[in-house]
Amino acid sequence: MKTPLIASGLILAAGMASADTPVLTIYTYDSFTSDWGPGPAVEAAFEETCGCDLQFVGAGDGASLLARLRLEGDSTDADIVLGLDTNLIAAARETGLFADHGVDASNLTLPMAWQDDQFLPFDWGYFAFVHDTDMQNVPTSFTELAESDARIVIQDPRSSTPGLGLLMWVKYVYGDAAEAVWEALADNIVTVTPGWSEAYGLFLEGEADMVLSYTTSPAYHLIAEEDDTRTAALFDAGHYLQIEVAGMVEGSDHADLARDFLAFMLTPAFQSVIPTTNWMYPAALPASDLPEGFDTLIQPQPGLIFTPEEAAALRDEALEEWRAALSQ
Repeated sequence: MKTPLIASGLILAAGMASADTPVLTIYTYDSFTSDWGPGPAVEAAFEETCGCDLQFVGAGDGASLLARLRLEGDSTDADIVLGLDTNLIAAARETGLFADHGVDASNLTLPMAWQDDQFLPFDWGYFAFVHDTDMQNVPTSFTELAESDARIVIQDPRSSTPGLGLLMWVKYVYGDAAEAVWEALADNIVTVTPGWSEAYGLFLEGEADMVLSYTTSPAYHLIAEEDDTRTAALFDAGHYLQIEVAGMVEGSDHADLARDFLAFMLTPAFQSVIPTTNWMYPAALPASDLPEGFDTLIQPQPGLIFTPEEAAALRDEALEEWRAALSQ
C-alpha cells in the first residue's frame, strides 16, 4: 500500500513529466479528427516516435481553417495547419503566418509537379457529383445537369474547400459564362451546407439525387460497407483537381517538432492511412499500394486545376457570380 507521502511524490513526478512533454497542436477540418477519419491513427503513429503529445483541433471545414488563423494571427496556438488546398495557398501565404518547411518532398506521387517552400501536400482527389448507380440519364456536364431534374447538394465556398473547388471547376470550364451556368443550376440546388459532412449526410438520407464530393467517395461504400450502389458522374470536360496541403506556422514554439511531423506526413505510416480514412488519393504513395476497390473508380481526363495565384485572382469574381445567381 502506498503511503500518502509516496503517493504525493508519484503525482508530482507525473505532473513534471507531463509538463516536460511538448504539445504539438494541429488545426485541421472536422472530418479529419473524427473517429472514422485519419486523425486517431496518425496521432497514435506519430506519438510512438516523437516523445510528444499530438493534439488535433477541429476548425470546421477546410476554408474555415484559414479564417480562424487570420483571426488569431500571431497569438494562434497552432503549430501546423493541415487541410488547406491549392485554391487557398496564395491567400494563406499572404498572411505571413507560415514558415518554410525545409522538408524533402521528392517522393510525391501527385498527378502534377509540385514545388512549394511553405506548403506540403498530403492527399489529392478529383471533385465529382456522387449518385446512386440506378440513377437514370446521368448528366455528363454542368449544362446537362442544369437541364435535368436532378436535385443536388453543394457546399458553401466561403467555408468549405469542396464548395470553393466547385466554383473553380465551373469557372475553369465556362470562364465568363460561369454566372449563366450558376443561374441555370440554381433550380437544381436543394441546399448549400457549411461543409462536406453535412452535404454528404443529406445525400445519404435521400434528400438529394447527387452531392458534390469526390471520385474516390464510392470507394468508402465499396470497401467499408460492401455497397457498390454509389458511383461518381464522369463529366466530359474534365474534373477539377484538389490537392490538400499542410503548413507550419511561423513562430511555432515547437518548430523542429513541426518539421518532424511534416516529414512524417510523407511517410508510409501516414500515407497508408489516407485511402481508407480520408478516402482520397495519398500524395506520396505509389498507385500499386492503393487498397483493392480503388481500381474501380472513374478516372477523369483531363484533370483541371488553376495555379494558386490564378485561383486567388479569380476567387472574388467567381464568388460574386455564385452569390448573384443563387440570390435570384
